[in-house]
Amino acid sequence: QVQLVESGGGLVQAGGSLRLSCAASGRTASVRAMGWFRQAPGKEREFVAAIRWSSEFTLYADSVKGRFTISKDTAKNTVYLQMNSPTPEETAVYYCTARDRPGIVRSADGQDYWGKGTLVTVFS
Repeated sequence: QVQLVESGGGLVQAGGSLRLSCAASGRTASVRAMGWFRQAPGKEREFVAAIRWSSEFTLYADSVKGRFTISKDTAKNTVYLQMNSPTPEETAVYYCTARDRPGIVRSADGQDYWGKGTLVTVFS
């Protein structure tokens, strides 16, 4: 099992910046990729970004490309999401995920572990 704990959520002004962190513990040696999803009120959970644990390969949702950056510190078993210029429409609970199967995917079904989420509120 892998446990994921997110931190860094809170209030951020539109156009500002916020960095989310996710610390992994447990069977971290099995992790092949980590990522971020989000769920806004009344909407379905959606993919934001993912990063392969053994390389710098990343995937992004088109809506965040160029504004959000996913990165990792393998020594700390931590993944980050740097959010630049967020919009109020991106107010959501942000979830950290981990995958212990080969490959890196955008689907929620393709994630094996989920954190409890951290709320990000973007105000204008």
